[in-house]
Order: sequence, then structure tokens, then C-alpha cells
Amino acid sequence: MSGNLQGAMASLIGVFHSYSGREGDKYKLNNKELKCLFKDELSDVLSTSKDPMVVEKIMKELDENQDGEVDFQEFVVLVAALTVACNDFFVDSEKSGAKGSKKK
Repeated sequence: MSGNLQGAMASLIGVFHSYSGREGDKYKLNNKELKCLFKDELSDVLSTSKDPMVVEKIMKELDENQDGEVDFQEFVVLVAALTVACNDFFVDSEKSGAKGSKKK
């Protein structure tokens, strides 16, 4: 049986490849594929932004090699940055939950 981290890595790879290659290169996400992935997988992140161009801006930031697409390595950078950004939220919610669940 694999550990949680190994399972998370497999899930990350699976999510990327379920969106990449719907159009064009199966190893990269184009703008439309990235929008679909965000809409389906990260809708909470998109809903907090009032900017209709948020995906395009993220794409521009991620696309280090300026080829107009996001490869897996660039995608992992996005996921890592979002994970770091969400860390405080999850740590705080775990602390709040843990306080209420302690037995006296």
C-alpha cells in the first residue's frame, strides 16, 4: 500500500493528463485546457478572483519558456504555489477543529 504523499503525486499526474492533450500536445495544457482544469478542479480559487483574465495571467506567469502552453513541470510549480498559499488556511482550520475535539 502506498503512502498519502505517493497517492497525492499519482493524483496530481492523473489530473494533469486528464486535461492535457484534449487539443494538441498531450504533454501540455493550452489556455482552454488550463481554463477547464481550473473550472473543474480549482473552482474555489477562481471564484475568489473578480478578474475575468485571471487564467490568462496565471498562464503567462507559469509559461516560463513562453511557448503558450503549460507543461507538467510548470503545472507543478502552480500547484506548489497554491499549496503554500493554502497552508495557513488548512493549518488554522485543523487547530480549530483539534481544540474542539479534545477530550476532558
